[in-house]
Amino acid sequence: MNIQTKYHGELTIDEKNIVIFEKGIPGFPDENRFVFFPLMDDELYTVMQSVQTPNIAFVVIIPFLFFNNYEFDLEDGIVQQLDIERPDDVQIYTILTLRDPFDQTTANLQAPIVINRKNKKGKQVILNSDAYSTRQRLFPSPKLLKGGAGC
Repeated sequence: MNIQTKYHGELTIDEKNIVIFEKGIPGFPDENRFVFFPLMDDELYTVMQSVQTPNIAFVVIIPFLFFNNYEFDLEDGIVQQLDIERPDDVQIYTILTLRDPFDQTTANLQAPIVINRKNKKGKQVILNSDAYSTRQRLFPSPKLLKGGAGC
């Protein structure tokens, strides 16, 4: 099947790779079919592309690659809703807010995308914790790299 994409023009996708978000995602309740593919060759950044609407695409990351201490427990209702049987079946992404310059880009750690890789069901989960922000900087600020005290 061919789809129009926001970042890569027309692409051929395998319908078996479409992830179904039964109720859409927050802010886009009617967008319930997405595919995921690398943004660039390095595969650090992934595009979450709507199958239905070419201009709806999000750049996402696997948060554990950038935030070593990121963790949360999935509520039983989410596990049941996505029919998750084993932790290995789960893929987690977080949506980025791209900024210019790029080092100001932030990640939404409070609302991860949870996907059951086996059955291709997905959901954006809003965590009931204030441990994470919707705008966590992807890269530490130079002040933090120097010890946080500044000059």
